[in-house]
Amino acid sequence: MDLHLKGRSALVTGASRGLGYATARGLALEGCRVAINGRDAQKLDLAAKRIADEAHSEVLALAGDVTEPDLPTRLVQNAYEAFGSLDLLVTNAGGPPPGKFENFDDASWQKAIELSLMSHVRLIRAAIPYLRKSHCASVLAITSYSVKQPIPNLILSNSIRAATVGLIKSLALELGHEGIRFNSILPAWTETERVYELMSNRARINQTTVEEEIKKQAADSALGRMGTPEEFANAAVFLLSPAASYITGVMLTVDGGMYKGTF
Repeated sequence: MDLHLKGRSALVTGASRGLGYATARGLALEGCRVAINGRDAQKLDLAAKRIADEAHSEVLALAGDVTEPDLPTRLVQNAYEAFGSLDLLVTNAGGPPPGKFENFDDASWQKAIELSLMSHVRLIRAAIPYLRKSHCASVLAITSYSVKQPIPNLILSNSIRAATVGLIKSLALELGHEGIRFNSILPAWTETERVYELMSNRARINQTTVEEEIKKQAADSALGRMGTPEEFANAAVFLLSPAASYITGVMLTVDGGMYKGTF
């Protein structure tokens, strides 16, 4: 299937590793020009080089922390100025730390809100004027299946990511008449650095090994394994593409059957 992405321009945040990197790579392999963002400039530059060398596509590295209030606007403007357009936006950021409700004070909650909600708000707000100029404008927020099925010991993520999903659904309804599509993907346990960090935390709590915790979590999938970043990216790239032109307001679980609900 031709996804009609060749020559399109995209901005992907949280893309030096994990799901963001896989999505940026997938877009580049389809012919997109891609601006990627991450906090670590050195890791980001290496990621941009790997994608550019493999995809033979233009990749722009824009380092910075998306929780800084002014950064989202700069990222969007820099991407637009570099490419002359902005068609696709992927809002993504690392998750809040694990822990139970009583572990976190107001400052911890506010920091998590900046990371897992306000970064999405600011990126989208900055991008809207440029997306309005596109004939295939599409926004994708990467959240978590925890918005449907809370994950133990992740109270911050469970709570705040639900607000982000509400934001995306509302924007799909509010701006759909302008031809801008908004979708979110709710990944479950995927083989990323973030997941290995969470499994390490579980292993410490349970006095087990990371390998044992991964095996236990993988067994919760109908497929008996965790997903790969590439499998996630395949869904993300399709949702972003003009091939999915009649899909908006969707909360897609890419979870190998880990979510047990019907709806």
